[in-house]
Amino acid sequence: MDDVVIRTARREELVDVTQHVEAAAVRAGVREGVAFVWVPHTTAAVTVNEGADPSVGRDLLAALRRLVAASGPWEHREGNSDAHVKATLVGPSVAIPVHDGRLALGTWQAVFFCEFDGPRQRRLCITVTPAAG
Repeated sequence: MDDVVIRTARREELVDVTQHVEAAAVRAGVREGVAFVWVPHTTAAVTVNEGADPSVGRDLLAALRRLVAASGPWEHREGNSDAHVKATLVGPSVAIPVHDGRLALGTWQAVFFCEFDGPRQRRLCITVTPAAG
């Protein structure tokens, strides 16, 4: 498993981690298989979405802010309840096929670490597994 340190600069942001995941696949030497990407935090997530136009990420964060207001009302008193909900909605993991030793992402796709309670130092865990058979 590769353990990557991600340093975020804002309370909410998307960090393109595609190169980290691609590098893990290359290091693993897997030609055909799956890259599992896991975020071991309750106020962060990971997703695959368009990486070519940065406005897509801004729109995604804005939509999540509209869906899950920071102001609550919340029972959890740490001041980051909205971050917990956003992380749950997006999810802590993705699985990406590896084909010919490379991530089988679509033309516009990228892998994003989603920060909802930063700035912080975070971990991203990547495991690349060969296909069965």
